[in-house]
Amino acid sequence: MSMIHVAPEVHLVLDPMTSLLAKEREDIIQYSMDPIMAQVNELDKIADDLINSLSSDAPLMSSFPGREDTSHTAGFYGNAFYGIVIGLVFAGLLTVVLYIFSLMNAAVMQ
Repeated sequence: MSMIHVAPEVHLVLDPMTSLLAKEREDIIQYSMDPIMAQVNELDKIADDLINSLSSDAPLMSSFPGREDTSHTAGFYGNAFYGIVIGLVFAGLLTVVLYIFSLMNAAVMQ
C-alpha cells in the first residue's frame, strides 16, 4: 500500500485505500504490504484448488481446460470394473461351493 504525495511542500499524503488525507510524519514508518498480499492471494488460489480437488466436477489449477468431469468418469469406470470383478469372483466361489454340495449330496444318496 503506497501513499500518494498530494502536496509535498506541506507534507500532505493521501492513503488510497481509506481516502484519508493526513500530514506526513517522520516518526511513523509504513511498509508496503503489496508483496505480502500477492503471496496471500497465491496461497488463497492454492487453498481453493485444494478444496476443488475434493469435488469431481470442479476445475483444477494444473489441469487442461475441459477436464472437469475426468475424475468423476474415471471413478465411475474404476468402481464399475472392480464391482464386476468382485461380483464374478463371488459368483465363481458360490458356484464352486454349490457344485461341491451337489457332489456331497450325490455321494450320500448312493
